[in-house]
Amino acid sequence: MKKISMLIIAIFVIYIVPLGQVSAEESDMNEEIIYSIFVDRFNNGNHAITEQVRLDDPNAYHGGDLEGITLKLDDIKQLGFTAIALSPIFENAPDGYHGYWVEDFFEVEEQFGTIDDLKKLVEEAHERDLKVILEFTPNYVSNNHPAVTDPVNQDWILPDATIDTEGATWTDQVAVLNQDHPEVAAMLMEAAAYWLEEVNIDGYKIHAADQTTPGFLAEFTAHVKNLNPNTYIIADLLSDQEAEHVYVDPHIDAIENTAMYESIIDVFAEVDNPVSDIYDVWESQRNKDGYVYVDDAFTDRFTQKFSVNGRNTLTTWQLALTYMLTTPGVPILFQGSEIPMYGEFPNNQRLVDFNSGEEEIKEFYTRITSMKEEFLPLKYGDFELISSDRGMSIFKRTYQEESMYIAINNDSESRAITVPGIEAGSQLRGLLGDNLVREQDNGEYKVSMAREAAEVFIVEENSGLNWGFITPIVGVFLLFVFGVIILSRKQRKNGTVQK
Repeated sequence: MKKISMLIIAIFVIYIVPLGQVSAEESDMNEEIIYSIFVDRFNNGNHAITEQVRLDDPNAYHGGDLEGITLKLDDIKQLGFTAIALSPIFENAPDGYHGYWVEDFFEVEEQFGTIDDLKKLVEEAHERDLKVILEFTPNYVSNNHPAVTDPVNQDWILPDATIDTEGATWTDQVAVLNQDHPEVAAMLMEAAAYWLEEVNIDGYKIHAADQTTPGFLAEFTAHVKNLNPNTYIIADLLSDQEAEHVYVDPHIDAIENTAMYESIIDVFAEVDNPVSDIYDVWESQRNKDGYVYVDDAFTDRFTQKFSVNGRNTLTTWQLALTYMLTTPGVPILFQGSEIPMYGEFPNNQRLVDFNSGEEEIKEFYTRITSMKEEFLPLKYGDFELISSDRGMSIFKRTYQEESMYIAINNDSESRAITVPGIEAGSQLRGLLGDNLVREQDNGEYKVSMAREAAEVFIVEENSGLNWGFITPIVGVFLLFVFGVIILSRKQRKNGTVQK
C-alpha cells in the first residue's frame, strides 16, 4: 500500500505541477514577494538578552532578535517569499523596541544582538536566495542622540519641527534632523554605505520618505544606487500620500500605496463587496506599481478586521492573497499573516506564535507564491478588468503575447462571467483549483465560480480528455483493485488452512 501511495504522489507531481518557464531578462522589484518583520516582536532566538524585556508592557521590548529571525529563514523560504524587510536595527534609546529612537546609526541595537548576528542573518538568507532589506530612518533621532545633547551639533536639529502623524506612540521622544545641513546629510549617507558594505544587505526601506527634504532624498537615493545599482529602495509614507518629490525620484523602486491598502481591506472585510472597486482605485493611482499590503506593525490585523464580520479565515485570505499576488505591485505580507494572527493595535505586535496556525493557509501561500514566481504575466503583464458581476470580477494580465485570467468571487452566491477574446479551440485551465473552462456550443467561454472563491487560469490548446493524465490514474486504480483481490484470496486461503 505504501508503494501504491508513493506512485500516486509521483503521478500527481508529474501531471499536476505546472512546468517551469524561462525567466525574464528583467530583474527588478516586480520579482519580489516580501515578508515584513518587526524585529522585537518576531521570534526570541537568544533568551540571554533580557535586560529590557517586559512581556506585560506593550511599550517595551518583548525579546525578538536577529538570531530568532535566522532560525526561521527556512520557514519563510518554504512559504515562497523572496525577501525579508526588517524594522530598524540601529542602536536605540531605552525601550525603543520599534527602532525609531536612534542613538547611533552605526551600531546594532544590543537587544537585537550584534553585528555578527546581523552578518550571519544576511549570509544565511543569501544562501536561501532571500534578499534582506533594512528600514532606514533618515528623519528622526532620539532625544538622547549626540546631535541633540551636544551643543556643538545642535544646528543638526530643527527645534520647532512637528511630526505630522496621528496616533503614533513613538513620536514623543524624537527630534527632527536638519537634512539640509551638509554634515547631517553626509552622516546619513555614510551610514547607508556602512550597512551596504559591511553587512551586504540588499536594500533600504526609507521610513517616512514624504517627510524628507526634496534635495536630501534625491541625493540620498542617488548615493545608494551609485554604491550598488542593484540595491532596492522602497519608500514608506507617513502622512503625505501625494509627496511629489518621492514620486518623481527615479531611484525609488516601490512606493507605499495607502489607497490600495484601504481599498483591499475594505472590499475583503465583508462578503458581497465588488472586487472591481479595488480596480477602480488602482486605475486612478499614479502609483500603479507600488507596494501593496493589508496590514503592518502599526495597523489592526487584517484577520481582525474581517473576522468581526463573520468571514471565514481561510477563504478570505485566499481571496486577498490571490489579488495581491496576481495583480500589479510588490506584495508585502506582515509577519504572522500565514498563521494568521489577530489583534488590534498594539496587540497586533505580539510575538509570533509559531506553534499555532492553519496549515491550509500556509499551503495556499506556497501555491500562490510559486505561481507568481513561475508565470511572467503575473510579474510584468499589462492589467485590465475584463468583466464583473456583482461581487465577482475577472482580470487579464498579458506579457509577450501570453495571457492569464484571474477570477475572484467575493460574492455570497456563485457567479458566472463570459470571457471575450479567447481564440476558438482553446481552453482555460485553473492553477489553484484545477478548474477547466472549455468553449461552449455558441463559441463563448464562461467562467463559473463558487461563492467566495478564486482561480487563476492559463490559456492552452483544447486537448479534449487528458488521456495522458487519466490513463496512469486508471492503471494505478486497477493495480490497487488487483492487489486487494490477491490479498483477499490469500487471507481466505490462510483462514481455510487454520480451520
